[in-house]
Amino acid sequence: MLRDDIKSALTTAIKGRDKQGISTLRLIMAAIKDRDIAARSKGVTDGIGDPEILSLMQSMVKQRRESIEMYENGGRMELAQQETEEISVIQTFMPAQLSSDEAAAAINEAISATSAESIKDMGKVMGHLKGKFTGRMDFGKAGATIKASLS
Repeated sequence: MLRDDIKSALTTAIKGRDKQGISTLRLIMAAIKDRDIAARSKGVTDGIGDPEILSLMQSMVKQRRESIEMYENGGRMELAQQETEEISVIQTFMPAQLSSDEAAAAINEAISATSAESIKDMGKVMGHLKGKFTGRMDFGKAGATIKASLS
């Protein structure tokens, strides 16, 4: 399980005195714990699964990329560098991202698999993609591509 990999990486970072790794891995563990607590109200007692953890980490990477842009615009390069290092730690637990060609092919396959014909069918296509490519695809970019294809 991904959760176990993160815990063992935290132990390794603590033993190796990797300050950046420790802080980032603790942030990930805290976010997972928050999601576990939220899932309890929905009847999930074992905690969230790997797909939800991947989705969580993908959103963490997205947040950090937005922060990097703001820090660079504000001339705070040291903070931008810190966010970049956090992204690299988070991405060690994520599967390889699809290339733009692979993403386009997956989107076209999802459109044909769901028989999507108009922009109203975008939700079906996104659901199909999220089921297959969680953690491997940037759904923000995919949404724009789907919208352009269905328009």
